[in-house]
Amino acid sequence: MRRIVLAGGSGFLGRALAAHFTGQGDNVVVLTRSPRPGRADGVAEIAWDGCDPGPWETSLDGADAVINLAGRSVNCRHTAAHRAEILASRLDSVRAVGQAICRAAHPPRVWIQAGSLAIYGDAGDTICDETTPAASGFPAEVCQRWEAAFDAEPTPDTRRVLLRIGFVLGRDGGALEMLARLTRWGLGGAAGDGRQWISWMHLADFVRCVAWALTEPEARGVYNVTGPNPVTNRELMRALRSIQRRPWSPPIPAAFVRIGAWLLGTEGELALTGRRCLPRRLQEEGFWFVQPGLRPALTDILQPTTS
Repeated sequence: MRRIVLAGGSGFLGRALAAHFTGQGDNVVVLTRSPRPGRADGVAEIAWDGCDPGPWETSLDGADAVINLAGRSVNCRHTAAHRAEILASRLDSVRAVGQAICRAAHPPRVWIQAGSLAIYGDAGDTICDETTPAASGFPAEVCQRWEAAFDAEPTPDTRRVLLRIGFVLGRDGGALEMLARLTRWGLGGAAGDGRQWISWMHLADFVRCVAWALTEPEARGVYNVTGPNPVTNRELMRALRSIQRRPWSPPIPAAFVRIGAWLLGTEGELALTGRRCLPRRLQEEGFWFVQPGLRPALTDILQPTTS
């Protein structure tokens, strides 16, 4: 039985990983700000604040892997205070995990660290792989500092993998849930001109990718964690309308997207910018996708819950 520690593992992606690993017979420990005792699935939850040393560190000693997903959601208005929280939550959690690994008598075998494809900025039609330079702007600069903090932690006895995660499609969480709901309400038009690229991945492939990084001894360094077939926003919304049997919807002008995002407490640029990323290293190193096509992936996710 392996012991796998999920730092910040109570969100959409963490829940999927916990379900997968417990289904494999692994001992899963979730580090969270709000631990719940006695979970029915057998997952242990331990309190941590994402930055300070504490009793949670003992869970890393002798663990097979620590997977750090911690970080304040960017799905908010990017006020000065929220920007500071977005950055600090990422840097602090990386430093906390790194220092706990260094203090462990038996360090985890592998540290898998979440990152983001936002490091490439609003890249237009440029195809981005792991060799593409980082962009400028707040999201990209957060990602650069996030990765630099990871690189700065000395953990010589622990294999390290950094996953630049894209738009993960799944049930019961993530951005797809809101987009599908808007489409059912008749608001399924493209955002702005609809030409912004979306680098997406089915949740099942995301889970498989993390499991692959955990068990593949040669997996090291940075990987784009996205599917092989990015699409434009216009293509995504068209597919959502078709699968949910909704009629054509007019595009939503960028100004209205920004106003709507403000009313929803988020940032319009999250919907109006994008990047066209490919998982070059994953494919070169033998990873294969069970859901590479958008329409089959959306059908698998949405069809059971739609009439």
